[in-house]
This record gives sequence, structure tokens and C-alpha cells, in this order.
Amino acid sequence: DMGYADLGCMGGKDAKTPNIDRLAKEGVKFTQFYSNAPVCTPTRAAFITGRYQQRSGLEWALGFTAEQWRRENGRWIAEPDKYAPGLVPRGNSIAQLLHVLGYRCGIFGKWHLGFQPRFNPTRHGFHDYFGVLTGHADYYKHNYFDGTHVLREGDKEVKAKGYLTDLINQRAVHFINDNAHRPFFLYVPHLAVHFPFHVPDDPAQVLTKENHNKGTRRDYIKMLERVDLGVGQMLTALEKTGNIDNTLFILSSDNGGYYLSDNSPFFHHKSTLWEGGVRVPCLMRWPDRLPKGTTSNQVGITMDLTATILNAAGLKPSKDIPLDGFDLLPIVTGKQKEIDRTLFWRIDREGRKQKSVRDGKWKYLKDDMIELLFDLDQDVAQRHNLNYRHPEVVARLRNSLAAWEAEMDKS
Repeated sequence: DMGYADLGCMGGKDAKTPNIDRLAKEGVKFTQFYSNAPVCTPTRAAFITGRYQQRSGLEWALGFTAEQWRRENGRWIAEPDKYAPGLVPRGNSIAQLLHVLGYRCGIFGKWHLGFQPRFNPTRHGFHDYFGVLTGHADYYKHNYFDGTHVLREGDKEVKAKGYLTDLINQRAVHFINDNAHRPFFLYVPHLAVHFPFHVPDDPAQVLTKENHNKGTRRDYIKMLERVDLGVGQMLTALEKTGNIDNTLFILSSDNGGYYLSDNSPFFHHKSTLWEGGVRVPCLMRWPDRLPKGTTSNQVGITMDLTATILNAAGLKPSKDIPLDGFDLLPIVTGKQKEIDRTLFWRIDREGRKQKSVRDGKWKYLKDDMIELLFDLDQDVAQRHNLNYRHPEVVARLRNSLAAWEAEMDKS
């Protein structure tokens, strides 16, 4: 839920993020990067698989109620919790593929790709896991607001004392130190800055159903700055182990910022397909391969990170299960010119039906019954609807979207 302009390197003014800003200063900053979805679960599914989340049937954030929802044959179906959906292991996750190459794979943080043990990260090729399985939890008690304890070590329930962000940072640092002399893949999906807005160093806070979504901008900033502290701790660990220059370090967000975030200059926020719901920061630092202190206007998306990481590790794409993502390294290293991309999004839920295409400079957005067209080169705030001036573009993108949906619904 980090906002596009919350970071100093992205124009932020009120939060201090020197360690994250260092990634931009010593690496590449993307200005046109997107999450695969406007909420967390589908974006995470896209990252783990390197493919559109629709292929996994996970198009919206998983709930944690008596009934879960899954999509089948173009419609949503309620299922009892014992049949709750999650990301099914198929042998092609990013961790499983890197495992084959001899990488030690660890994940510390929020999973949110299935609560049942059969969906646990350890079933997806991760050797080490510590974190919460659900979409949010008490940062001190590590419970969901119904009282269910959701902290896990591997697939076992575990108790731990401390602020969740600090615990995640500590585990990440230990993992770097423990694997200093072997190739490793470390995935650190912080729960912060997602609600509840529990600030560091104040364990008296109590999570309830009534207060779980209440907070202030200052609370949010304190949470973000503790994430930044962890980035600094990881960079220090890489320095001390001699791996600071040969490690690809990427930071991004799972969707646009929520109501306490700063999504400037974009309109709207999380849970929508307006730019504020899916345009996110992305930073890459890798001194051995990437230029220093550069900005890239290349359009990218979460599943591109999967392709980029796998190609950096030397893995050849599979013909059986091809990636939908795109390797960004040739472009950011200057070996290839920036290219236009065609990317798709969909929300198909009661109360919110949106579909969108980004094609070159054009952003087509179907918001319920209304068709909108924006020239993002001239109008990043999406204030000027051009659909009546360019009906041929609208028709082309509408048809492109229909073809993409047909392919996704067959997957």
C-alpha cells in the first residue's frame, strides 16, 4: 500500500527514507512502473509465477472469513473455508526455478496467497519462511482481528515477541549473513505500510474490527520509516559479507497507496485501475551490472521483475509454461532501446467493475459502463477524457482487451 510519492526519491517531502533513496541514487529509478493488480493477492501471485494472475484464478485479495471466493468460467463462486483458494504449487514458481539453479530461497513477511498448509511458501520452493499468512494482522500480537494467530515459521504456528516489521528485518539480515557464500534469493514482502496502522515501539496498541483501519499520516510515516531502516540493515549486511555490488536489490509495491498514502501526481488509490491504484515505485540497484543514478521511463509491471530475476540468474525461459513478464535488464543496461508495452488489468466484482489497457502512451479505462481514454504523456492525472476524439484507438484497445480476457479465461 505504499504511495507513489511517499519516498524521498519519488518526490516525497514528509517521510525520511534515506536507505530506500540510496537504491535510486546508486541504481535505476522507474517512473512508469505498475503493479499487476490494484490489491495485494493477485500482484503477489503474478510475482511468484511471472504470469498474469488470472492464469492462477487469483484476481482479488483473499479474504479470511467463513467463505472464500474463487473465479471459475468467468464467474465468482463462494467456497467453504476448508476449500479456500490459494496459489496452487505447480513447480514453476520463481523460488522453485531458482532452487534448481542452486539458490537458497527465503521469504520473510506477508504471504497472502492461501492460508491452508498446502499453499504455504515452503510448498512453492522456499526453504525458509517466517511471517503472517493473511492480508493483515496485529503488528505486536500477530493475530487477525478475530483472534486467529497467523504467524508461521515454515508451515508451523510460531509465537514471537516484537514489532512485526522489526522481526521481518531481523530475519532478512540473518538470511543474508547465513547465505553469504552461496547464491540466494530473498523475498521480503513487508506487511507495512498496510493497516492496522500500528506504530513502532508502542505495544499497547490493540487491534479490533472497529479500529483496524484507523490511523494518521504520521502513524503511516513511522511505519514506512521502519521499513526504510530495514533496507539499510540489509544493505549493511550485504556490505559486510562482500556481496553489496553483485546483488540485484529491487524495491517496489504490491499496489497503489491507500488513503494515508501520497499517490501524487496520480488520481485515485488502491482498489481501482486509475493510475493511483496501480502506478507504483520501482527501484533497482546492482552496481556490477546497472548504471548508477539513472531514471528509466520504460513501462514495466510486477511480473517483469520475475522475468528479470530469472534471466539475471541465467535461467532460460520455459516453453511449457512461458512467462508473461518481460526482462528489463537489456533496457536499463542500454543494450536495447525502450519499447512500448501493452498491459492489461481487470476488476470484476460486485460494486466495482473496471478494465484497463496501457498501450504505449494510451490508457484505456472502462469504469463500469463508461469508456475513458487518456494520453498519459500529456495527462498523467487523467483529467481529460479523449475517447470521443480518438474512437479508432478506443475500438482497437477494446478489441485488444476482449482478446486478452478470452485468453485469460481459458487459462
